[in-house]
Amino acid sequence: MTRDKKDLQIIEIKQLLSDNSVVYLTDASGLNSEDTTDFRRACFKKDVRMKIVKNTLLRKAMDETEGTDYSDLYEVLSGQTALLLGNVGNEPAKLLKDFRKKHDIPVLKAAYVEEACYIGDDQIDALTAIKSKDELIAEIVALLQSPMKNVVGALQSGGNTISGLVKALENRG
Repeated sequence: MTRDKKDLQIIEIKQLLSDNSVVYLTDASGLNSEDTTDFRRACFKKDVRMKIVKNTLLRKAMDETEGTDYSDLYEVLSGQTALLLGNVGNEPAKLLKDFRKKHDIPVLKAAYVEEACYIGDDQIDALTAIKSKDELIAEIVALLQSPMKNVVGALQSGGNTISGLVKALENRG
């Protein structure tokens, strides 16, 4: 590979890292072509980008990416590396977990989510438990609506009781 091609790949990887807030590093070296295609399809359906990269080029791109410190991930840059990129923190982890119900791989090497690094395949459960921005907003809205619903429900049931009492007193009089 020529120097120019390497530079172009570094620029491309750098752009991918800048465009996505979630970076997972996996090892899918044991997948055959059919399983790799299935995994790529699953990634596409979940809006997760998959790209096989050379470790040296990835490290250079990570070094050159401004505003983000990927240095904790350097220790896992060996063997084959497949990048999983997205903007929802737990989506690649859910994807990996679901895909591994039928396959033993890909193995999670590391992940960079919400400015935190997760190293090792044992972190997959912690990563699936991370709530996405939309999930957090939905929880907050539900929490805010809950007391309101209770108050409205109490007023409605209390109103029915009071109106029933007023009607009963009217009928007596």
